[in-house]
Amino acid sequence: MPVFDFNNMPDDRDKAVCTYTVFYSNESYSTPENPILVLDNKMRRWDHYSEGIFTNPIKRSSFEFRTDDGAVSSDILQIDARFVSLLKWLGENHINVRLSGANTDAGYAVYKIREVAYGGATKLSAEDGFLQFMIDRLMASNAPAEVEDDEEEHEAGDDMRLTSLQSITDFMDCAGKTLPDNIRLWARRNLAVARSSEVTPEEKNHAQRALSIMMNIKWKNHYFEAIDPVEARRILDEELYGLEGVKQRIIETIIQINRTHTLPFYGLLLCGPAGTGKSQVAYAVARILKLPWTTLDMSSISDPEQLTGSSRIYANAKPGIIMEAFANAGESNLVFIINELDKASSGKGSGNPADVLLTLLDNLGFTDNYIECMIPTTGVYPIATANDKKLISAPLMSRFAVIDIPDYTPEEKKVIFSKFALPKVLKRMGMRDDECIVTADGLTAVVERYASKTTGIRDLEQAAEHLAANALYQIEVEHVESVTFDAERVWSMQ
Repeated sequence: MPVFDFNNMPDDRDKAVCTYTVFYSNESYSTPENPILVLDNKMRRWDHYSEGIFTNPIKRSSFEFRTDDGAVSSDILQIDARFVSLLKWLGENHINVRLSGANTDAGYAVYKIREVAYGGATKLSAEDGFLQFMIDRLMASNAPAEVEDDEEEHEAGDDMRLTSLQSITDFMDCAGKTLPDNIRLWARRNLAVARSSEVTPEEKNHAQRALSIMMNIKWKNHYFEAIDPVEARRILDEELYGLEGVKQRIIETIIQINRTHTLPFYGLLLCGPAGTGKSQVAYAVARILKLPWTTLDMSSISDPEQLTGSSRIYANAKPGIIMEAFANAGESNLVFIINELDKASSGKGSGNPADVLLTLLDNLGFTDNYIECMIPTTGVYPIATANDKKLISAPLMSRFAVIDIPDYTPEEKKVIFSKFALPKVLKRMGMRDDECIVTADGLTAVVERYASKTTGIRDLEQAAEHLAANALYQIEVEHVESVTFDAERVWSMQ
């Protein structure tokens, strides 16, 4: 019986040769000065666009350039720590890529990696779009992403959606560390279910759908950059007239964010009569925070399950409205605008939908029955509106900082009509300001006739529409140059 002696075999035959060091960067996009990696260029200067493959990392950490002289290898000298797993994965799967780089004293600084087809080799999921998706996500892992569109037109990473099991698996391998720990563990478990042959097709489909939802959300940290109070005030003045006390409270909140770099523990509850601009205030705050926003109308929700989602044991199970809001926003930091909080129904005997919001408002995490995973909510800023705060339960009230929004005075309504409502309507109708003129006594008549018995400014906007339409009719049909509305004319209108 032959005996094989392996004692004389080289000990390092299978050892990987690591030629690089890692560096740590928080840059949100790559440039020659802030590269993804640096290659050795002492042997030769590499072209700005260079094609080839990363070598299998179990052999040597290098890049094999494809040149006119054949394949030429160059050692990797430095790698951004966020991209180590990605480059390893590209090498293991022999993905053909094109590098964009610049020759520097430190080496060939690579700041862009693109997939290319070559020799019938297997391409990534959704081709180059998937690679760009992973790179963009890695760039955004420590700082907000600002994708720079430079000399090349390409499919942006945000155009890519993770839907197939292969793309989800690839993302977990390359960028799984960008996910919160509990979500990464949850994703591994659901991947096992989606691949298993021992569960029903429905269970596999639900697991894959849940994975697709969660993987397409950018899970950001809750650190907020400082906000310019002057710009915040400009936005408030642009969106709202008057309401100086309300604006002051919002600016105070902005100053608090600037000091702590985190959102306030309490959300905002805007209480006031209908039509006083509560939703407009909420939209202005979202604009100031530079966050996506979503609206939740509590008056139309009668069942708590609409918010929490349904269990996967049902064939037609689906996530709840709150989880869908995260999915539509595409990121974990957003403004939740909860309208009509005082009109929340008591439900169908299974609980009050408003009480479901308590976990969302506590910033401790929200669990959807379909996703079956705790969703971090530290980056969620809730802003609720209500007409009567007496109808809101005490536990909900305790989660908000209350801002009372008063009705506008007659003088304020005159200014809003003349400087905001009427000019907006005239612009929408394509009319000049001098084609529809309202005198001082006519302005008083407009407020007395249309807005003296109602709250807010909605009736003022309808009045502006009425006057502008009447003026346009006379200009087009009776061929007058302009129409002036005094008090007598306002009161005589049909």
